[in-house]
Amino acid sequence: MGRIYAVKTTVNQEQTVANMVESAIKEREKSEHGLKAILVPEELRGYVLIEASFPEVIEQVVQSIPHARGLVKGDMGLEEIEHFLTPKPSVTGILEGSIIEIVSGPFKGERARVKKVDEAHEEITIELFEAMVPIPVTIRGDSVRVLSKEEHEEER
Repeated sequence: MGRIYAVKTTVNQEQTVANMVESAIKEREKSEHGLKAILVPEELRGYVLIEASFPEVIEQVVQSIPHARGLVKGDMGLEEIEHFLTPKPSVTGILEGSIIEIVSGPFKGERARVKKVDEAHEEITIELFEAMVPIPVTIRGDSVRVLSKEEHEEER
């Protein structure tokens, strides 16, 4: 197994840098180039993680790629990046009482308040603002975008 190296990039250019690194390394040497994997973790802005056998090859390639700022000194083990490889439920970060906008499905574009979050099934129950009668609707967590996180209003 190769070691994992971090490449510093311009923020929001991580995927572009990853694609260019892959192309450049594959073009460079048709023989054994040591590239094993490239990871662009969404929550790690400004970095691309590369698993490879030979850091020298990565270092040389990175120098010629726009938006790549250089190789971070040292390497990492798999245990250090394992948390990036585990998918998070689509409802992570959605709280009861939050205001959301529906981004797909029949209610696309509608706004609603979250009434219940079901992490096990990755679903949320909402009440649409524009509905004449407040009817709870259950939808998938990945079909919404959180507009504002509000705490429960305390009963007086």
